[in-house]
Order: sequence, then C-alpha cells, then structure tokens
Amino acid sequence: MAKKPNYNLEKNRREQDRKKKKEEKRLRKLENSRSDSAEPSGDAPDESTAPPAE
Repeated sequence: MAKKPNYNLEKNRREQDRKKKKEEKRLRKLENSRSDSAEPSGDAPDESTAPPAE
C-alpha cells in the first residue's frame, strides 16, 4: 500500500514560505524608508544655502 501524501505538511510549508517572503519584503521596505529619510534629497535647496534676498 502506498503512503498517503501529507497535505497538511505541504500546506504548512507553503504558508511558512509565504510568511517568510512577506517578512523579508516588510524589512526591505522598512530599510528603504529609513535610508530615504536619513538622506535628504538634493532636489529642493535649503533656505540656509540660498543667497540672502535684498
């Protein structure tokens, strides 16, 4: 008699893989948002660097 496939094991593995992937994606987004906020963009000049208006 052949072994029955363990569908719960396969389901749990897929679920764990999905959770792992979502966690990695969340961490990447968090890291990207941190690096974006830490490095101000050079597009808009600051008032401190602008010449004084006369």
